[in-house]
Amino acid sequence: MNLRIAILGSGFMARTHATGWQAAGADIVGVYSLDAEGAAALAEGCGAAVFPSADELISAVDVVSVCTPTPLHHAQVLQAAAAGKAIVCEKPLARTTAQATEMAAVCERAGVPLLVGHVVRFFPEYAAAHAIVKRGEIGRVAVSRFTRASFKPHADNPASWFHDTAQSGGVLMDLMIHDYDVARWISGDVKTVFARSVRGRTPDAPHDYALVILTHANGALTHVEGGWVYPAGLFRTSLEIAGDRGLIEHPAGSSAPLEVHLQQAGNGAAIAVPGSPLLEDPYVTEIKEFHAVLTGTLPEARVTARDGLAAVQIAEAAIQSASSGRPVHLEALP
Repeated sequence: MNLRIAILGSGFMARTHATGWQAAGADIVGVYSLDAEGAAALAEGCGAAVFPSADELISAVDVVSVCTPTPLHHAQVLQAAAAGKAIVCEKPLARTTAQATEMAAVCERAGVPLLVGHVVRFFPEYAAAHAIVKRGEIGRVAVSRFTRASFKPHADNPASWFHDTAQSGGVLMDLMIHDYDVARWISGDVKTVFARSVRGRTPDAPHDYALVILTHANGALTHVEGGWVYPAGLFRTSLEIAGDRGLIEHPAGSSAPLEVHLQQAGNGAAIAVPGSPLLEDPYVTEIKEFHAVLTGTLPEARVTARDGLAAVQIAEAAIQSASSGRPVHLEALP
């Protein structure tokens, strides 16, 4: 089946989705964006047309890729669902839990797939770590630690929506939501969120560094550290997952394979995990998998609408906790 794709947006993620859909063999029909120049450039690059409205483009396709700023996700997903179209939405799914809940419910009622771009699940280190945990190789997970730190996006444009925490959610949502999602993937549902954050250089600056502790329903703890504090061009991530029979780690900045340290014979020797080198852009891997799900050649997606909703709920709770100084207990999702 040759899927017909609409791209909403024309920025970095729109270009990334376009590359993925092309690699999957889909047909990108058109682009719609408020940035006319950006839309024209993206459309030319992928052999598509620029459409004058989202409605016209959505009506002409099978799948809508929502790659617009976070504040637009809610309305655009509902618009695509009303037209009966499958949807791939970039993270975060929405700015609030209430919006994300409505989006997931509307898509379910309409019978349309809603897939969310939590791409870190497709990075080989994280996928391998998840598989190791699910096979029981390190036993019961007790504590996990995830770090994600980079330079601040759009730093040269202070007027960008991205710097308005009310619209983007700031570092606690836009950046750290990746690791909240992976934490749930590894250790299950989250019951309590406790966060601390630090502002930038001025008293009215946004909070650009944060520590968040997640308590999972099974008693496991996850520490998530995130920040937009590095010099331009520098980006570091790391993971560490400790179980009662071993440890998985991938240190920040390391190009070495994922390592597993087992307690067998008490030697704690590191075992390099094969297959972890980056062989394909994870964004391409993600879109290829979504394509396979939507064409019926793969039974289920690695990340679902409910995963996207749960990640937004955790992120929103982290923002609340950082503001109040108190832990936030999460309500059960519908």
